[in-house]
Amino acid sequence: MSTQMHPGVRVGNWSWVWRPRIVLVTTILAALTFLVFCVSISVGDFTIDLPSVIRTIFGQGERVDEFVIMDLRMPRALVGLIVGAALGISGALTQSIARNPLASPDVLGITGGASATAVFLVTATGGAVVTGTIGLPAAALTGGLLTGLLVYFLAWRRGIDGFRLILIGVAVSAVMQALTTWLLVLADIRDVARAQAWLVGSLDSRSWGEVWTTLWVTVALIAVVLVTAFQLQPMHFGDDVAAGLGVRYSAVRAVLLLCAVLLAGVAVSAAGPVPFVALVAPQITMRLLRTPVPPLIASGLFGALLLIGSDLIARPVLPNDLPVGIVTAIIGGPFLVYLLVRANLKRAA
Repeated sequence: MSTQMHPGVRVGNWSWVWRPRIVLVTTILAALTFLVFCVSISVGDFTIDLPSVIRTIFGQGERVDEFVIMDLRMPRALVGLIVGAALGISGALTQSIARNPLASPDVLGITGGASATAVFLVTATGGAVVTGTIGLPAAALTGGLLTGLLVYFLAWRRGIDGFRLILIGVAVSAVMQALTTWLLVLADIRDVARAQAWLVGSLDSRSWGEVWTTLWVTVALIAVVLVTAFQLQPMHFGDDVAAGLGVRYSAVRAVLLLCAVLLAGVAVSAAGPVPFVALVAPQITMRLLRTPVPPLIASGLFGALLLIGSDLIARPVLPNDLPVGIVTAIIGGPFLVYLLVRANLKRAA
């Protein structure tokens, strides 16, 4: 049996382990994300070549290209980038806290709560709130936060057990889906059409106002996560070990789970309940980096890559400019089945 030792790096009072594979794969993911981001901007009714897109992004493009890219296409691409990163990090946090690969905002009912609240607002106001820039996102964010807090408190029994958290999350998610269906059945057919368009998950018709709101909230939450996440590593060895190392695991778990809920709520408020990104991104990056737990930064990058890539597929490749949520569901559904089969095989062994 051989073990691979990684050299340590120390700068002043800060020290960390240098892992070349993690650095290499994360760099490749960042480069791929930027490339797909630029390709997504270049595709449309008026095609722009990739070098022109890159020049325009760095402020050296022609006036026509600048108008098409910066005013028409950039907000959509940036919202996809931010939402994908938020969902990827949110999924990595929930899976790390629950110690279960099936734990994600979709499974835990967070996106379901956001959807139910948003549908209630749309149907109760006759769709008038959809035209606003605050009402629907605020409702979705509030619904996701309240649902996440409900799941957390119902799962709390002198601590959080991952299996119990998932079971309660699945139950709450089913209740929220039933509530959403009930609201749609009672609503006017025109309000149902408006709500369904949002429920599928889409990046269409995004504005710079939505970009800045989503960006600043997401950056603030990620900053809190990065400051707190270094205490997450000892918790993977159990609460007793974490307590022995001086980690206040209950407080750390609560803060990180709250950040995960808010990240998912912000993502849903900006693009609707885009499914499976938060489930798939952490698991794939964990396998690419060969880490025992989902990596946060790489999960965010892969989430952004997955969402932008799905939006790129949905527009020029598939007919009728399908919403991005349909493409992520097609990708994520089989992966969920794979995780379930793999978990059953492990239990059988």
